[in-house]
Amino acid sequence: MLPAGVAAAPVGVLLSGGLDSSILVAALLERGCSVVPLYVRSGLFWEAAEQQVVTRVLAALASQRLQPLVTLEQPVDDVVREHWSVTGRGVPAAEADDAEMRLPVRNGLLTLKAGLWCHLNRVPQLALGPLKGNPFGDASAEFFQSMERMFRLSGIAELQILTPFAALEKQQVMQLGAHLPLHLTFSCVAPQEGQHCGECNKCAERQAAFQVAGRSDLTAYHAVPC
Repeated sequence: MLPAGVAAAPVGVLLSGGLDSSILVAALLERGCSVVPLYVRSGLFWEAAEQQVVTRVLAALASQRLQPLVTLEQPVDDVVREHWSVTGRGVPAAEADDAEMRLPVRNGLLTLKAGLWCHLNRVPQLALGPLKGNPFGDASAEFFQSMERMFRLSGIAELQILTPFAALEKQQVMQLGAHLPLHLTFSCVAPQEGQHCGECNKCAERQAAFQVAGRSDLTAYHAVPC
């Protein structure tokens, strides 16, 4: 189900440890790609828990084609100090709408930092995992085409930005990862004692993803979902 445009050449993957990016790493490895996982630290509330999960996910996906994790720094906490993503206060609950979950220019910052690393380390492809129907403008094909153009105008002509899941629904992506230990992944913006909180918008999305895939959710939630 991955498009033919994804070459077997080395590919950097922005990995958060969530369902989609973890399945993307696995799918690219299965396609024969040499994969460099990239984690970008931005000073956000959930990152300590997320980073532990990234290490756990990579251990589960161990392969000769899987390169060591690269951790990059792209802090935003000095700019958005009072935002819920930094403070952990007022985190959007399960019923929150998409607008409340928006992190301004999130994909732009991630792509810029990771793309520069790829260029300097001769990795010609950078992959991200947005899905069909993603409501945010910085997850659109137009946005990533604009980022490629920005890189070209900056003298980085060879970098390709790939979104292999952009035509897939959540159910299709979950099917791609049906053989994976998806309970090891992490999808929470308000972790409690290192666990999924079970109450935030991202936890609700996670629970819905397992339901739509017809798969048992073995995730440990701090607050047991109804």
